[in-house]
Amino acid sequence: MLWYASDAGLRHVTPPGHPEQVARLGAVEASLQGVAGLERREAPVCDDGDVLLCHPEAYLARVRAAEPVKGHAQLDADTHMTEGSVEAALRGVGGGVAAVDAVLGGEARAAFVGCRPPGHHAERERAMGFCLFGNVAVAAKHALERHGLSRVAIVDFDVHHGNGTQDLLWDEGRALFVSSHQSPLYPGTGGPGERGAHGQIVNLPLHPRTDGKHMRDVYEDRVFPKLRDWRPELILISAGFDAHADDPLAQLDWETEDYGWLTGRLCDVAEEVCDGRIVSTLEGGYDLDALGASVAAHVTTLQERLS
Repeated sequence: MLWYASDAGLRHVTPPGHPEQVARLGAVEASLQGVAGLERREAPVCDDGDVLLCHPEAYLARVRAAEPVKGHAQLDADTHMTEGSVEAALRGVGGGVAAVDAVLGGEARAAFVGCRPPGHHAERERAMGFCLFGNVAVAAKHALERHGLSRVAIVDFDVHHGNGTQDLLWDEGRALFVSSHQSPLYPGTGGPGERGAHGQIVNLPLHPRTDGKHMRDVYEDRVFPKLRDWRPELILISAGFDAHADDPLAQLDWETEDYGWLTGRLCDVAEEVCDGRIVSTLEGGYDLDALGASVAAHVTTLQERLS
């Protein structure tokens, strides 16, 4: 199994006390050091054309222009940039593109992209929620446009709704987007009535204090059957770990073992419909211990099941 990462994420520095902090990468790196058979690759800087699969050229230029020479630039209440943030974000996109290339090229059945900043809140022309570019949406469009796939699916189990992914793929009838998320919670989107231009978006709001048992029931009843019906040729995961009971930004009660179970069941479906081809991309997770343990459970399961 492949793991795409980059030290460029260490140079994307948020203000003191910000939850999306440099230390998140350290927690991820430490958690994966002992995973046997995991091949670490440098996430490359993507081409501009990769970003332009989902974002207009004027937006990319604005993000580049916003990067400060020193100090911090604030794009919204939550989203900051420092010198080095653009490279970190472009490597997050590039890691996803490279992972898709490797998985579809037969180098591995599964890949994990452990970069920051995350991406699933970035809308077509708006950075928000810690995110600059829509990493997983770009990876999906890359698979469709450049590899000629007919159908892909994205499963987003971050505790926050992936409003950016939804915005970027709203009109994309070849991409199924399924998001489970706490509601009410930031960013306030993700209601069941938000179904996409082709009915290909499935939002599953979860009440605060929803535990792992309820999550498992929802996925068994609603998500796995939908994936089987869709029959994607590639499954992409927006892997946020902030639904963990210890996370400070939300109020769901999932445990580390729930991420192992959910990953395993996604592997089951992937083996049925797309020869086990999965590309997973890091999103949220802000308690460092819970993040490390949950990433380890997720990646270890992928490695054991799909190596």
